[in-house]
Amino acid sequence: MPSSSRATSHATPSQTIGPFYGTALPFPGGPDAAPVGHPDAITVHGRVLDGEGVPVPDALLEFWQAAPDGSLTGSPGSLHRDGARFTGFARVPTGGDGHYALRTLPPTEGVPYLALCLFVRGLPRNLFTRVYFREPDGDPLLGALPPERRATLLAAPDPGGHRAYRFDVRLQGEAETVFLDFATA
Repeated sequence: MPSSSRATSHATPSQTIGPFYGTALPFPGGPDAAPVGHPDAITVHGRVLDGEGVPVPDALLEFWQAAPDGSLTGSPGSLHRDGARFTGFARVPTGGDGHYALRTLPPTEGVPYLALCLFVRGLPRNLFTRVYFREPDGDPLLGALPPERRATLLAAPDPGGHRAYRFDVRLQGEAETVFLDFATA
């Protein structure tokens, strides 16, 4: 075969995330990291919004956090909810209006935030951020951000809900949420 007719290999783009995350990966009890009826449980809710401020109806949010004692080990079987143990993990899809809600326990002093991983259609990789409920002294991430960017990581007490907080995720544009860049080796 002449060399001019040989096919050349080129890198292909990453596979995009389809609109199946919000329907394929949720599991029973996924939004409930806190045991049922726990007196300290809080609700964290909000919307995922695109660059135009339009709700994203099929995003998937995964939350991780330290246990109330500050340990990072989590509860075995965190995908199976027994209703009695704090798992430290929640997987929450957004609804048609881009809204999500999870029930968890307040973060500890040692690890004062919820870690958030976001899966959204059209993005070749997931996004990582944090949800803080107040500005802890000496936090290196918050301390490195200007005040207007720092505000995108703070959940606001929801005036309409008892023990509820609002945290919207903005993918682009004005007030875009600060996302963390984890380099891979």
